[in-house]
Amino acid sequence: MIAYFNGEYCPKESIAISPDDRGFLFADGLYEVIRAYRGRLFRAEDHLERLKAGARSLNLTVQDFAHLKQVAQKLLVKNGLNADATVYFQVTRGAAPRGHAFPDPKVEPTVYGIAAPFDPGPGLKKQETGVPVILVPDQRWARCDLKTCGLTANVLANQRAKESGAGEALFVRDGVILEGTHSNFMAVVDNRLVTAPASNHILHGITRKLVLELAHAEGIPVWEAPVFEADRHKISEAFITGTTTEITPVTAIDSTPVGEGEPGPVTRTLQNALRQVTKKS
Repeated sequence: MIAYFNGEYCPKESIAISPDDRGFLFADGLYEVIRAYRGRLFRAEDHLERLKAGARSLNLTVQDFAHLKQVAQKLLVKNGLNADATVYFQVTRGAAPRGHAFPDPKVEPTVYGIAAPFDPGPGLKKQETGVPVILVPDQRWARCDLKTCGLTANVLANQRAKESGAGEALFVRDGVILEGTHSNFMAVVDNRLVTAPASNHILHGITRKLVLELAHAEGIPVWEAPVFEADRHKISEAFITGTTTEITPVTAIDSTPVGEGEPGPVTRTLQNALRQVTKKS
């Protein structure tokens, strides 16, 4: 497997990351996962723009990563990935003697990239049948809009979902259902598509953005507003969105069926619309 590390392409097993790297010591870094359909990158510019915004917020010494689109394309080619795949990038502040404040003098970021084949089969099955989800208290920090490497709360919540037989865990903060451990959340209430507003409490998902665009194009009313846990009985349909999950229906929340307990018409309309877009990519 050929990877990318600090400007060079090399075998993955030859890469050695310093124990002084701040990504290892502090989770002081960002990451992105870009989907490729049939060997073609999908919405790479949106992912790299989000990475750029995150780098600005973290005040990294390098803040523009537009060149990583070409890197991603080369990784696909070098690894012979002309089918479905993912490209993972991680950017940390770099390696420096351990100290909480930024390194002085400044150091160059550590940039790592890897491409891997992606099997859409299991996901497609879930998209057809839907998945149950559980609700968990949101114990994350207050900058969930930054796609940082600090995912301990997400890991613990996702493990809890796995152990309970659920497909995802949804975070609840102040009575509001916000998003999943690695997905955004949308619901249909009173024939409107409702999702938490883009704020510091949710990741500004690339697929979330696209689904909202598709909803507008399909004439589906959209309302970016809180989805309250107390009002979940009003939800007639629900689904999660993400780069690898695409649009996956939610059939039950904490064992309570959503609507008829199966994917609904709004979900199906948006799934079909998304598939048309990815085919054209």
